Amino acid sequence: MLKEVCTALIESDVHIRLVKQLKDNVKNAINFEEIVGGANKRRYIQKTVFNELLKLVDPGVTPFTPTKGKRNVFMFVGLQGSGKTTTCTKMAYYYQRKGWKTCLICADTFRAGAFDQLKQNATKARIPFYGSYSEIDPVKIAAEGVEKFTKEGFEIIIVDTSGRHKQEASLFEEMLQVSNAVTPDNVVFVMDASIGQACEAQARAFSQTVDVASVIITKLDSHAKGGGALSAVAVTKSPVIFIGTGEHIDDFEIFKPKSFVQKLLGMGDIAGLVDMVNDIGISDNKELVGRLKQGQFTLRDMYEQFQNIMKMGPFSQIMSMIPGFGPEFMNKGNEQESVNRLKRMMTVMDSMSDKELDHPKASELFTKEPNRVARVARGSGCFQQEVRDLLSQYKKFSDVVKKIGSIKGLFNGKNGDINPKNMNPAKMAQLNQQMAKMMDPRVLQQMGGMGGLQNMMQQMARAGKM
Repeated sequence: MLKEVCTALIESDVHIRLVKQLKDNVKNAINFEEIVGGANKRRYIQKTVFNELLKLVDPGVTPFTPTKGKRNVFMFVGLQGSGKTTTCTKMAYYYQRKGWKTCLICADTFRAGAFDQLKQNATKARIPFYGSYSEIDPVKIAAEGVEKFTKEGFEIIIVDTSGRHKQEASLFEEMLQVSNAVTPDNVVFVMDASIGQACEAQARAFSQTVDVASVIITKLDSHAKGGGALSAVAVTKSPVIFIGTGEHIDDFEIFKPKSFVQKLLGMGDIAGLVDMVNDIGISDNKELVGRLKQGQFTLRDMYEQFQNIMKMGPFSQIMSMIPGFGPEFMNKGNEQESVNRLKRMMTVMDSMSDKELDHPKASELFTKEPNRVARVARGSGCFQQEVRDLLSQYKKFSDVVKKIGSIKGLFNGKNGDINPKNMNPAKMAQLNQQMAKMMDPRVLQQMGGMGGLQNMMQQMARAGKM
């Protein structure tokens, strides 16, 4: 089994020296004599490998956390084409959404079009930026930009530098000068997940010139599993803070070692999914929780949940967090089709009246008065069958909600939240069956049938308690 794991890690671009170190650590950590009779040895080895991988990817160093109300300067360094300029904008946008005053400085005078790219990205995300078409000294641009934004009271100042290679001594000297001029609080090494084994030598060269404090891995939406990240962390002794999972501005996640290793081994990330759901504040909606307790679910509630799903980010990202699904399960065409279908359903609901949206038994209302279906279809510019399909989907949803509402003691958690511990196993099984009926058979099969669904529900319950 160790041989299998080591082969998989080498294929995922983990450096051979680290693989050997991991193998030795696992052998030392496992003591078969201590295993209780009847215990699953394979699972025991798996758990040990998982823990040792966690140690490799998590250097045990607390990452830099910016201070609100003060100036925090981030300086981005890395190879050409690793995605630094895009990542700068992603990070600025990430903090801007969380209420920070962020800005960008382009100190890349080496690459033609670098300032245009940063300007375009920053304008799209509405982030203030600084740069120059005429000045050729990046040190001067960086120093002037930091001084300007400090006076204006910006909290997060991100400096984008030229891409460089370890063989280019002059560019490394320039990087050191920029670093001395702006005295960054955090030097971020941006690493392309697809460069593989070459990553270790590059990471070492950068950390010897400037004090690399954090690592960001980009292009993790490609076929690369990002095993090179383990090498970068091991060499720089710096924590990975974010990962880039696509080209769009919101394809950016906080790095969580446990989730990363789970995805690396194809185990899914239920805790991440629960965090994502908590971030969009579904539980903050007291009215909805109140209606759920009574087993009520209106079309307006369904519309709001669709809006929440859209806020959660790319579908493939959500799918890769569910055990049994890889990001490849939903290809780009499929993903776009799903998003379009969701938008279409929302357009249909936009053509409904308040009475229809807020009616506790909307599907019965439309069945009794078929003229309503024809009116909504005309208003939304779609076929009547599409309206009926939407109502049938809504009925399945509301049936599950009724089942949830009928489980006594389920909402006795803190702040009236769902508390899975209070759920009767028979009721839980009944609820799982109801959910299985709602799901696409292909999706259910991918999860491992009813057993897989039950396992996922249990993991979600555990993640909710954490």
